[in-house]
Amino acid sequence: MSGAGERLGRRAPHPVFWVIAGLLGVIAISTATRPGGLRMDGLAFAQLPPSAGARGVFAFSGQFSKGNYGVFMVDTDAMTIWAYEYLPQKGCLRLAAARTWRYDRYLENHNICDLPPEAVERMVEEQRQYRLQASEAALP
Repeated sequence: MSGAGERLGRRAPHPVFWVIAGLLGVIAISTATRPGGLRMDGLAFAQLPPSAGARGVFAFSGQFSKGNYGVFMVDTDAMTIWAYEYLPQKGCLRLAAARTWRYDRYLENHNICDLPPEAVERMVEEQRQYRLQASEAALP
């Protein structure tokens, strides 16, 4: 007797796991083929470099909603975050969102959706101008 009953409930892995495995493979290959290769004579893998702060591009998987997964990426040098959503119907990744936070970090009190970075830049400039005028007015 062979058939579906013998599998005892084993299911194929979710396709997002194959996407994650592929991205990890790309990272491993790019690390091994970069100039200097996989040198082991520097800092320990868990040891932080002497400079402060994390730099580079970071990728991690996450869940958009129930049954909807994707990959989130952060580029700390370019001050950008973006997300790819996995579409199981098409078997592909779709760019779901991307944004720079270059100007967002200067806002003090703000919370609204659908605000493009250019508008944030203008708001930050207006805020700076207001503070400059207020400080000049306070001088005797």
